[in-house]
Amino acid sequence: MVANRKVGTGLTASAVISSWTFTSALLGAPYLTYWHGVALLIWWANGQSVMICCFASLAIQAKLKAPNAHTLLELIRVRYGPSAHILWIVMALINNIFNFTSMLVGASTAVSALTGINVYACTYLLPLGIVVYTYWGGLRATLKVLVAAEIGSITALDDMVRSLPQEGTVDGNHAGSYLSMTSNESLFFGIIHIVANFGIIFMDTGFWQKGFSADVAAAVPGYIIGGNAYFVIPFIFGTIVGLGKWSSAEVSGGLVLPYTASPVAGKGGAAAILLILFMACTSVASAQLIAVSSIISFDAYGGYFNKKPTDRELIRWSHLGVGGCALFVSTFATVLHKGGVDLNWLLYMIGIVICPGTFPTCFAMLWKKQSRVAAIVSHVVGMAVSITTTGKTLPCMYACLTSMFVPLPVAVALSYLKPSNFDWNEFLKIERVSDKEDGATRFDRGAIAAIWAVATFFGQIVLWPLPMYGTKTVMSRGLFVAWVVVGLIWLFITLFVAKFYPLVDGRLQQIWQVFTAIRRSSKDDSEVDGVVEVEVKAEVKR
Repeated sequence: MVANRKVGTGLTASAVISSWTFTSALLGAPYLTYWHGVALLIWWANGQSVMICCFASLAIQAKLKAPNAHTLLELIRVRYGPSAHILWIVMALINNIFNFTSMLVGASTAVSALTGINVYACTYLLPLGIVVYTYWGGLRATLKVLVAAEIGSITALDDMVRSLPQEGTVDGNHAGSYLSMTSNESLFFGIIHIVANFGIIFMDTGFWQKGFSADVAAAVPGYIIGGNAYFVIPFIFGTIVGLGKWSSAEVSGGLVLPYTASPVAGKGGAAAILLILFMACTSVASAQLIAVSSIISFDAYGGYFNKKPTDRELIRWSHLGVGGCALFVSTFATVLHKGGVDLNWLLYMIGIVICPGTFPTCFAMLWKKQSRVAAIVSHVVGMAVSITTTGKTLPCMYACLTSMFVPLPVAVALSYLKPSNFDWNEFLKIERVSDKEDGATRFDRGAIAAIWAVATFFGQIVLWPLPMYGTKTVMSRGLFVAWVVVGLIWLFITLFVAKFYPLVDGRLQQIWQVFTAIRRSSKDDSEVDGVVEVEVKAEVKR
């Protein structure tokens, strides 16, 4: 779960991309592009990449203040005690379960559409393979195959979109055009998406585990590179795939991606989409399963049922958590299918139940004056949201904003009425280890993370989409071509970061030394076992 706390920049970046490539992103970006046009893609992409870069500043603080922690919830228990710890356990489980479920609902619908397999069978069969993969180990940073379906050429795609009647084609867009950045619904969705993803990342114990597992020097650049590399995946998927035209039922089910790939690229396209969806399911679901199992083993079992668990006992409960979570989520997804709940509803309402813990969690890491009462009460108050129409844009936007920001003044007010003065050294009691980082290094890395977070926010939200929203124009052919070309170049950079940078960063020479040592040991079977073991260990150590 923490990989000896020595994971490098490349593998951290690859793991961020892998665990953030939700099937709901691959399916949802084309789906919402179909409804609202290309402006939606910027808001989808920056609604995920900006959060990762912002989280880097929080991750480095947790890494430096609690260098031997395993989960976020351990820190909450040390700071606020059992009552807050249980509340965070519940909220973290809700976060992971809803993320897993939204992924499974979209993926099972798409796989059923491509293969004809019963959708309810898909909701159980997809997690089954992932459980086996996760239970017995598995590649933690799963590699993915990305295929962009071509429609003749970029200019042919542009001609197809422009052939549509301009006025009234897309409600809320300038001139009704798919190619206008002035899109009210896209802006509203962007607010929902940005707010919701702050909650999703900050309350996802899986992202915290990546921070704990990374080397101190690798945490910040790993998150920043991974976050900015991820941006292009929903961006280019939505641009190329999301302009197909299908029935409202197919679109509402999130089926734009599979139904575009099949006629354009035939059986090979359908097979590629199946592979993409399965690998996205594997990477994200394995991360979610590990996150849930860590909560069940470390925080629930190790926190309240067995205060001094052995490694074997923690592993057993981790395995029970993996299997139990998959069974529960499959059943929950089946209930949603039977109730007529689709990807659309989940995309819009998920932030309402996840966001209340965002500010209390940030303050727990950054502000020593937040009291236990403030952390608990503000969290609970933020959950007290009641709306009559979920799945609709404006009601969900107001609800997300309420659940996100109401805890902020409540936490600040209660903390100033009766402030705490938490000693950060208390976090070192979690199996305290030596910390060789001096004060200047701590400040520099924290400052770098904060600067990148602010720069990413302004670059991807303030300086790019908002001015284009205000221009009230339709993209020219040249701008659209540049839009796609830049996206494809960016996609190949992401390919390098996800697949090859971990090898370069991990030093190919060291990998070769390990391989050589293993090969040598297999050839020396005639030698004494003890001598061979010493040689292998010495070679690996070097």
